[in-house]
Amino acid sequence: MTSGVIAAGFWGLVGGSALLLGAMIAYWIALPQRLIAAIMAVGSGVLISAVAFDLMDEAFRRGGFDATASGFLGGAIVYTAANIMVSSRGARHRKRSGSNPAESQPAAGDDSGLAIAIGALLDGIPESVVIGVSLLAGGGVSIVTVAAVFLSNIPEGLSSAAGMKKAGRGAGYIFGVWGGIALLSGLAAMIGNVALAGSSPDLIAAVTAIAAGAILAMLVDTMIPEATESAHNYSGLIAVTGFLLAFVLTKLGG
Repeated sequence: MTSGVIAAGFWGLVGGSALLLGAMIAYWIALPQRLIAAIMAVGSGVLISAVAFDLMDEAFRRGGFDATASGFLGGAIVYTAANIMVSSRGARHRKRSGSNPAESQPAAGDDSGLAIAIGALLDGIPESVVIGVSLLAGGGVSIVTVAAVFLSNIPEGLSSAAGMKKAGRGAGYIFGVWGGIALLSGLAAMIGNVALAGSSPDLIAAVTAIAAGAILAMLVDTMIPEATESAHNYSGLIAVTGFLLAFVLTKLGG
């Protein structure tokens, strides 16, 4: 059990560390907008594949249709309600990487950057919990899920760090915030692993489906609009490529 908890924390930290990586890139390097959008599109395709073939399949196998359907819809509802709250405080475009400066970066002195960080934590909790839950069956972690979480987090850290820097925040504050959120991602994965150990299949199925619903809602609300806006006609093709890659990895891993 201890090894499973440690593994959950490690993989949750790996997924969350992309936030810190994105913040470092934004602080020191200006990346081409279309490259960031392409990363978003690949991440979108990989996440859709992870939701469909890892999370929903696993939830249905464990708990059947009722637990899976109710959890999936419930996760989307809870995420949407929480997202509306943080969006009203300046985190609506937290995965935007700068294609529209008026949207993605706060004016100097406001607290949108911190709101974006809170939004990142909102996005990361279901992702991290499901990483921890995935290890309860005794198998290895889903590399597809971890990769999807990692890819989706890079532009989020990038966007918020750029806004915080513009608002006059120093490197210590920016990297401290994102380093803390990365650590909390690892902690959330550990909590998910410990809290649900020994739980009924129906409960684990519902939690997995809740995470799937929240992730899919986040995808449509934040990542896909950014990828489409900046990558234009190529976003669909790039997303399909990401989906196919994740699908192949899922089948090879199975």
